[in-house]
Amino acid sequence: MPLGIRIAVANTFAVDEHAVSIPVTDAVAAGGTVPDAHTGGRLDGVLTTPKGSSGRHGLVVFVHGDGPANASRDDAYRPIWEAFARAGYATLSWNKAGVGGAPGNWLDQSLADRGAEVAAALDWARTRPEIDTARMGAWGVSQGGWVLPPLAARRPDLRFLVLVGAAINWLRQGEYNLRSDLRDASDEEKQRAFARRTANIALLERGATYQEYLAAKVDEKPMTEERYDFVLRNFRADVTPDLGRIAVPTLLLLGTADRNMDTTETARVYAARMRPGLLTEHTFPGATHSLTRDDIEYRPDDPRVIARAVLAPRDIYAPGYLDALTDFASRQPAAR
Repeated sequence: MPLGIRIAVANTFAVDEHAVSIPVTDAVAAGGTVPDAHTGGRLDGVLTTPKGSSGRHGLVVFVHGDGPANASRDDAYRPIWEAFARAGYATLSWNKAGVGGAPGNWLDQSLADRGAEVAAALDWARTRPEIDTARMGAWGVSQGGWVLPPLAARRPDLRFLVLVGAAINWLRQGEYNLRSDLRDASDEEKQRAFARRTANIALLERGATYQEYLAAKVDEKPMTEERYDFVLRNFRADVTPDLGRIAVPTLLLLGTADRNMDTTETARVYAARMRPGLLTEHTFPGATHSLTRDDIEYRPDDPRVIARAVLAPRDIYAPGYLDALTDFASRQPAAR
């Protein structure tokens, strides 16, 4: 596909994009928000505003899932930015540490460090004349579901949450994902895989060094040292105790074709733990972990899928997802 067509399509989104740099210092952590910020000192981000608009807008801060990610997640966020713009909201997203020239390394971070980034972004937004600080919320996908709930309890300026594909417990998510990956495997293959998993968890629980992990030969394809340290730092994540502390409207969005995590568990635990009246949950048929359509996400090399992603990028998402974002954001009142 000629580059000119890709650019033309990208420019059809009804948002104006502004490159921004957000300072992040250890003072964010020292102030009691979260411990030990490892961000590299700044966030290289993109602030969007509704196209051609002026005045003040509410703000939705974006929190990535796992893996390296630039501010737009390789353009996948642009339809989502537009959905919030239709409700009159700006959005703010940034390159993960070490991605796209940003300082630092995201694999050196804990989930609390990710929270420190969001706290810094909210503090920065409060200085911006185009932001209505009484209407700030956050959207988080996958690992963002471990970052945002504990932060929401400590940030009264965070007025609402949108959580996509949010798991409850790191280890249980991993087990569910492994079972999904092994759905067509033989019983013998499954037995070996779960034996390796049990040995791997035992190493993590006793805080084994990377050298001990390599010596144990528990994985057919060993993790890199950076990845092992990242998992060691974060594998105890469990959002259950944080859910009862959320005091703001929360939109929980799940997909029936999610192979990464148990959406039934997530829906059940959120419903049981959150305060009455605050949770809105919607499960989309045929939608994946990130709420793309399953017939698209699981065939990324199909020329027809590539063409659709280029020519009709909004259609990569489950029907109704983008409208749900617009509707929820439109219904959020300003703080009194």
